[in-house]
Amino acid sequence: MKFSKELKVALLGIVALVALYVGFMFLKGTNILSSNKTYYVVYDSVEGLAVSNPVLVNGYRVGLVKEMKLDQKKGNKILVTLDIEQDIAVGDSTIAMLVSSDLLGSKAIDLYIGRNKHVYKGGEYLIPYVKQSITDMLSARAMPVLGTVDSTLQRLNMFLDKDAKRSIQSILLNAEATSATLKAITLANQGNINEITSNLARLTSALRGTESKFNQLANNLNTITDTLDVESMNRAIRGLDSTITQAQLAMQRINQNNGSLGKLMNDDSLYSNLNASSASLNELLIDLKANPKRYVHFSLIGGGTKVKEAKTVKEAVKVKKADTVEKAGTVDQ
Repeated sequence: MKFSKELKVALLGIVALVALYVGFMFLKGTNILSSNKTYYVVYDSVEGLAVSNPVLVNGYRVGLVKEMKLDQKKGNKILVTLDIEQDIAVGDSTIAMLVSSDLLGSKAIDLYIGRNKHVYKGGEYLIPYVKQSITDMLSARAMPVLGTVDSTLQRLNMFLDKDAKRSIQSILLNAEATSATLKAITLANQGNINEITSNLARLTSALRGTESKFNQLANNLNTITDTLDVESMNRAIRGLDSTITQAQLAMQRINQNNGSLGKLMNDDSLYSNLNASSASLNELLIDLKANPKRYVHFSLIGGGTKVKEAKTVKEAVKVKKADTVEKAGTVDQ
């Protein structure tokens, strides 16, 4: 059977078109020869997701994103069509998580297949979920910080006006001049600095010698401490304790009026008696100066003059009493 050239060209063109379509679909990731199932997911935002992006289960590719469409009737949500292999058990508990596939922001859909009570046959809607990526978290954290930094820079630019810049420049120039002055002073006093360094070195050497003497003194003190008789010191301390105890007992007895010394210190009768005797003696002396005849008697009978003097205080008192009685009798006569 012979074909005409036109028929051969037509058949070749059809084969070429079919091959081109199959190749194009293959490059998109769609296998037209496989019998996959189609499912739908609705997301609020699909930033980074594109057609032909993979559908994964635990990191293994089981399908691809077949189509995305903006649904204006449902608040501009995105309807995503998934082409999944038919042997994957997709059911009512399957969650389609929108996750990041790399650090550049590309997205993929990761299926979480739980315990399905009902297995889908195709054409059903899956449960949507958007997993926040590391890039999203960093962006969420970095945006407030960037805003703060921007406002800080603006305030710094406002602060650093022309006058402030001139002041900063003058401060830097003064600091440079001060540094040059310090350098000149250091060069001019290099000899003094060397002498001070030498003196410090000698002082350090002297301190080291003093340290050795202190160490020797500490060793001597340790030796003296070791040679002390601890038992003798303990006996002396015990003797001192007993002496203090006896002194305390003696003071306690004196305070309790036990014995002559206690009565003398605590009883004021002796003081009263001494005070009364002193008063009587004072009166006697005053009376003796005023009336000496009361205590000295002259007698013309018996061939001479006899003078009787009081030798003691008691005799003087008796003489005074007798003279008083004698005067009283004379008055009565």
